[in-house]
Amino acid sequence: MHSTGFTVMFAAAVCGVCSVFVAGSAVSLKERQETNKVLDRQGKVLDVAGLVGEGEDLSAQEISARYEKNIKPELITLKTGEPAEGDAATFDQKRAASDPATSEAAPANSAKVMRLPNEALVFKIEQEGKLKGLIVPIEGKGLWSTLYGYLALQADARTIKGITFYQHGETPGLGGEVDNPRWKALWKDRLAFNEGWEPQISVKKGTAGSAEEDPYQVDGLSGATITSRGVTHLVQFWLGEHGYGPYLEKYRKANGIQ
Repeated sequence: MHSTGFTVMFAAAVCGVCSVFVAGSAVSLKERQETNKVLDRQGKVLDVAGLVGEGEDLSAQEISARYEKNIKPELITLKTGEPAEGDAATFDQKRAASDPATSEAAPANSAKVMRLPNEALVFKIEQEGKLKGLIVPIEGKGLWSTLYGYLALQADARTIKGITFYQHGETPGLGGEVDNPRWKALWKDRLAFNEGWEPQISVKKGTAGSAEEDPYQVDGLSGATITSRGVTHLVQFWLGEHGYGPYLEKYRKANGIQ
């Protein structure tokens, strides 16, 4: 029978070895985790841009190559919409928004966005030397969680190309249906703004008409009224004056869009 001291020392040694193993694994895997994080973002951006075919399974190399060919990330000052200094390729907007040194408190808003990053990303969709659209990050509260995603607009800065969410904790089968490809497809060709360039797109309670008949509304998520309302609020917030409104206004003026 071993003494109490031996047992304690043996347990401490085992814990020490395990700690070194876990720490070593975390350090060695950090680079791979960061690479996977970048690939995931690139894949989501390609998806919302309509650059991934239905059922298409891209390899990591294909994702990177297609992204480099068609997507041009830019860093802007959120308040003014002007270009900002910094590396858009490595900029982490979520991290910037959570750091008081690189963000500020958001005004009271229905999307329940708490902080706004000083700088923000815009992704330009460019094919064969022509601008085909814009993608902006979006976020806001649903029922149980904050939803993080992307909204894509056509080059007219008004017609929606697509929407996707890459992180949320909404209820599977209810609010979690924001991930359903059939629901996301309903956003295509809807109008984000009314004639006065006020954010108008919303998720209604019930079924919306076609994009031609009912351009400003999308079908509600069955049994998920609060999540549906949250999506409306977050999309309208990021298209508005405290989100990407200043940038989109400058974009429209620069491109002669009335």
